[in-house]
Amino acid sequence: MGVIRDHPELALFLCLAVGYLVGKARVGPITLGGICGTLIVSLLLGTRHVSVNEDVKTIFFALFIFSLGYMAGPQFFANLNRRSLRFFALCLIELVCVLGIAYGLAQAFDLDVGTAAGILAGAATESAVVGTATESIGKLNGLTADQVSQYQGHVATAYTVCYLFGLITIVLLTSQIMPMLLRINLADASRELWDKMRGGSAGLESDEREALPGTVGRTYLVTLADGRTVGDLEQALGGRVTVEGVKRGSKLLTPSPGLELTLSDLVQVVGRRAAIIEAGREIGPETPAIPGLDTPLATSQVAVTEKATHGSTIDQMERAHPEFRKDGVYITDVVRNDQRLPASGETTLYRGDVLTLVGARNGLARLVGKIGAVVKNDATDFIYLGLGIVAGSLLGQIVVYAGDIPLSLGTGGGCLISGLLFGWFRSRKQTFGAFPPQAAATLKDMGLAVFIACTGLAAGPQAWPLLKQYGALLPFAGIAMVLVPATLSLIIGRRFLKIEKPLLIGAIAGQQCSTPAITAVTQVAQSSVPLLGYTITYTLSNFLLPLTGPILVGVLGA
Repeated sequence: MGVIRDHPELALFLCLAVGYLVGKARVGPITLGGICGTLIVSLLLGTRHVSVNEDVKTIFFALFIFSLGYMAGPQFFANLNRRSLRFFALCLIELVCVLGIAYGLAQAFDLDVGTAAGILAGAATESAVVGTATESIGKLNGLTADQVSQYQGHVATAYTVCYLFGLITIVLLTSQIMPMLLRINLADASRELWDKMRGGSAGLESDEREALPGTVGRTYLVTLADGRTVGDLEQALGGRVTVEGVKRGSKLLTPSPGLELTLSDLVQVVGRRAAIIEAGREIGPETPAIPGLDTPLATSQVAVTEKATHGSTIDQMERAHPEFRKDGVYITDVVRNDQRLPASGETTLYRGDVLTLVGARNGLARLVGKIGAVVKNDATDFIYLGLGIVAGSLLGQIVVYAGDIPLSLGTGGGCLISGLLFGWFRSRKQTFGAFPPQAAATLKDMGLAVFIACTGLAAGPQAWPLLKQYGALLPFAGIAMVLVPATLSLIIGRRFLKIEKPLLIGAIAGQQCSTPAITAVTQVAQSSVPLLGYTITYTLSNFLLPLTGPILVGVLGA
């Protein structure tokens, strides 16, 4: 133990390794998760008076909260529209309920500010509140250093107990109880809703791809198009296919518009599947792939930046840019906020959407500059990342007084807002500020895990006295603060907001920011449909709930 006290880096990474191992334990559909496991292990190790420098906690929390905001930014601002107002109402229900219940418990049971904030963070299953509340306690006036340390320790202990009971409650409530209350089979309801949304066509899961892709290439033997030029043939097919190669005997010919086809020529065409089938009726029988004729096609991921394209469908954009048909360039995939959309003609495009274009390299090069810019997301732009965290930290230093009560976002709230803005701005034109999703997720998870480990180590000595003092209250608070807002959201969401039942269940899991809950829900639903409601409320609550920490601390500490 002496070695661990002398080398805090050993304690830190030991907490992470053992904590994530504990977090893998599963009871039915419930797992603690790595963060809760890390906090339990660090609290136990902290009772042996092992500590880590406070600056480490601050730095890693800034990395976590900025990455969280950056990843959520594009979707957060995309959801600020009339269609999402009904989901926003669910987040407001969550916000008002958890703040009101936490404040009521603090007044009724004379809780200190740290315990009340820990109950709020744990019962809402929102780890970020631990950071924003802990930081705000450190800025309260009139507290000694020992009181600050004690109250910050109470945040971590109360969070751990309430989180455990809150997690179990929200998982069972959303995956098992709510479908029964709504009188639905969640799997059947999700399937029906998906068919309705997609016009009866089945959707693809994240690990699936089309067995019959929309854009294909074929080779044909000329028996019907003798004497016709390449240009005439493409025009006869409505410009929906392009001739990419012609082989005459042993010679490969350049498929210029004026090239005249003769009997026994081998022609390679590329286009949409339906048009390619029709091409066979104009050219002749299909043949196997011919060595040397299989012209390679280039692929490019392009972020839409053209103002005229914003709000138009794929069909409208292709008509506005004849180069698509002239140069044989096709859209094979559309990604919006990490969600794949069908690359059909009716799909509406918005600025920031990422299109996968396939075609001849020269044609791609001419078209890309007109509709957008090639996505650069292969390495992290540390200039953009650093400036974002600096801007967030400066924003967090601003203090606003509500009467005599000082309110500030702190480093956590400031970095969250800057992350949202920087992430959203990056999505508008993806030629700068790269922060690959895998890198952002790693930094987010690592930042939170290290912050939680530091918090648990510091809180260890105060954990047992607090549990003895408020033992029964903490589990009750964890359950009540999930049941009350979730039940209200269920009633209001169905009766007044008319949210579809599978989406509503997912949205309630999202307003609680509970990844284990939505995992259990999608397993029961055997579908990703509930995720459509979850992503909206999860994004909004990820922004709103961390701000409740400074609000509660400011009100109780006044």
